[in-house]
Amino acid sequence: MSRSEREVLLAAARLVVGISVRAADQIGETSLVQLRALTVLDDLGGANLMQLADGMGVTVSTASRLVDRLIAAGLVDRRPSEATRREISVTLTPHGRAVLRRYDDLRVDALTDRLDQLDPPHRTAAVEALRDLSAIRDEVATTR
Repeated sequence: MSRSEREVLLAAARLVVGISVRAADQIGETSLVQLRALTVLDDLGGANLMQLADGMGVTVSTASRLVDRLIAAGLVDRRPSEATRREISVTLTPHGRAVLRRYDDLRVDALTDRLDQLDPPHRTAAVEALRDLSAIRDEVATTR
């Protein structure tokens, strides 16, 4: 990879992280880490502590403490798992879904504002490239 390609990727990563941080600040009631947990839970359709920890790249004990804070904030529910009584199942509450939806809307709106500044052919190419990049990420995540 060339130096200029690395610089473009770094700028894109910083743009996306900046957009995410600003969106989290606008919501105000949740941290970026809490929003990441809500995103993982939403993607998984609920999870046990091990799945949440794996999805976030943290330890189970860290995920457990995070879930305690999310429960206190009314963002998730914790119940005994239907699969095995030794596990717990964590799912989003309606409030948690609403917070996540607002967060996602703010991020998409900010990215759309950026894309709208491109001419139509570049916008289309950017969206297609991002679609392809997202598909690769999903393949990599499932093969690890």
